Formats: sequence, C-alpha cells, structure tokens
Amino acid sequence: MMDLIPDLNKLGVKNYVFGIGNSPLHKECENNEVSFISAKKSKLNKFQNYIYLKTIVREIKPNVIHLHTSDSLTVYTISDILFRLKTKAIFSKKGIGNSSSLLSKFKYNYKNINKIICVSNAVKKSFSEIVNAKNHDKLIVVYDGINLDRTNIKRDEDIRTLFNVSENKLIIGNIANHVKAKDLPTLIKAVNYLVNEENIKNVHLIQIGEFSIKITTEIEKLITEYNLQNFVTLAGFQYHALDFLSQFDLFVMSSEREGLPLTIYEAFLKKTPVVSTKAGGIPEAITHGINGYLSEVGDPKELGENIQMLLGDTKKREEFIKRSYDIFFDKFTSKINAKNTLEVYQNIK
Repeated sequence: MMDLIPDLNKLGVKNYVFGIGNSPLHKECENNEVSFISAKKSKLNKFQNYIYLKTIVREIKPNVIHLHTSDSLTVYTISDILFRLKTKAIFSKKGIGNSSSLLSKFKYNYKNINKIICVSNAVKKSFSEIVNAKNHDKLIVVYDGINLDRTNIKRDEDIRTLFNVSENKLIIGNIANHVKAKDLPTLIKAVNYLVNEENIKNVHLIQIGEFSIKITTEIEKLITEYNLQNFVTLAGFQYHALDFLSQFDLFVMSSEREGLPLTIYEAFLKKTPVVSTKAGGIPEAITHGINGYLSEVGDPKELGENIQMLLGDTKKREEFIKRSYDIFFDKFTSKINAKNTLEVYQNIK
C-alpha cells in the first residue's frame, strides 16, 4: 500500500489511510506525508470503529474505499450493514490461504464489494474457490509494484563483514520471516544437499527474517542435525534488508504458498538472479530457464540442483539478471500498479 499511494497521488488521487495509531503504518504515512486517521481502539475490528468509519465517510465523502486487509474488510462490511455507507468499495487480496469460516465467506462475497484486486492469477484462481460463482466477475488481477523511492540505499555495510562470511564463499540469500508458508526447512535441506551430498563447501546461506519459536527451533535443529553451522547464518530481522540483496550471489525462495512476493521484484531490481519454488504466483514473474530457475514445492533436492546449476554458470546468471531487470520495469513498478489501480477505481459501477 505504501508503495502504491505516492504514485496514486501523482495521478491526482487524494488518499486517506484509516488504521491503528502509533503503528508502523502510521509512522510510514507520516514519513511520506500521507493523511492518516487513527482508529478509536488499538485493534481495528472493534465496534467503536464501525461507528467511526461511518463518521469518516460522511465527512470526507470518498469516491472509493480501498480495503487492504482482512480486518479492514470486516470493519467495512459491518459498518456498511449497520449504517449504509453508500460508497464504492474494493478489496485487495494478497495471499493464498484457506479462508473457510462463515464470516470470511460472507464478507468476501458481500454484495457491496465492487471489485476484488488479486495480486496474481494464482491468487485469483485460489480465491475463486471461496468467492461465489456469481461474483467471479468482480475478481481482477493487478500486479503489485515497487516504489523506486523506497529502494534507495540506507545500509551500506558489507554483508560478509557483518555476518562473518569468508571471501571464498558464494552467498545464497533468503529474506523471509519464519512462518510455515515460507517452508524454510526445505531451504536448509537444500543446503544440506549441496554441502553434504554434493560436497560443495564454498557456499553460505544468509537467511534474513523475523524469528518465531516453533519454526526457528525446527530450523536450528536441522542445522545441527546436518552439521551446517559453518554454512548457514540465521540473521534475524534486519532493517531495510533489501539493501543486502545486491550482495547475494543468488536469491533463493523455498515457499510452499505465495501470492506473488515483493522480494522477487526487489531481487529483479537489485540485479540478483533468482532460484525459487513454483509456489503460487511466482511462475507469473519467473519463467524457468528464461529469467530464473523454478523447483517443485517441497523438493529440497531439485531446489539444491537448481542452486548448484546457477551458481556454476556465470553466463546464465548474467542472462537472468538482464531479463528480470527488463521485466521489472515493464510490469512491476508502483507507477504501473498505480495506473492499473486507478483504472479499476474509474471503471467500477
């Protein structure tokens, strides 16, 4: 959303963001001079905010309400039922998941949601199983985009010095929080394939992402089991992690479920070649053998083979980098996203 809004502003769209006060989103809006309206409670989905949304709509009189999260959709739906907001609404669906509760099915099919923007065709296909057939015409694909202004370098540390990685090692990079959908155990098993089965000792995985008790513990056990302590660094959360992308020899994703992650686009922009699984919408950005290598979900051997193949082929890496960089500017900038989003706003009935 914060990638999109500045470019919508340039197209003449005035934006107001309704969210939790003193949150990271609130601070981002302040930093980017975006008008922010603080919710009445520390959680969005509260009765006071159903009433408050009515007040906001009456005062601001927006042409469109754009809902970016499931909670915001809940607040809008209930407020609209109670107070008849009479304002066109759009919901953005980012990921792929099983939203099967009665409340979820009701709000996703709510009659006054005019359009549902899906970030990939894979999300659209998945979500069409939850959205009733009569509402399938509401589903539309608009790819997310990266705002170039936020990609300016803020951290200039040398990644090898920061994480004590020797110069003779090739760096495999991954940026993902420790959640089930990212399937990081498969990534560790792929490194095990490289190091212990193929005897490739000149590689080092730097995994950046916020820890979680269950997943992090599982990953640490695998690192110990495979004796990979000298080949894997769990770096935890890192501010402005995208600054490290250009220092990776390879960016790898092992996800089992994705909409279409922004880190793929960021790797394209930072000229870092990508090896990934075929999760979700990723094949809409990467064509196997053309601008990256794709592996089956949950297959560490194939993922490891693709890593090995690309690390060993400098010419192929350069080809992938150039093609992905061109694809980024052709399809995945926030300027293009804003243009396509504005067309959705203008064409809803």
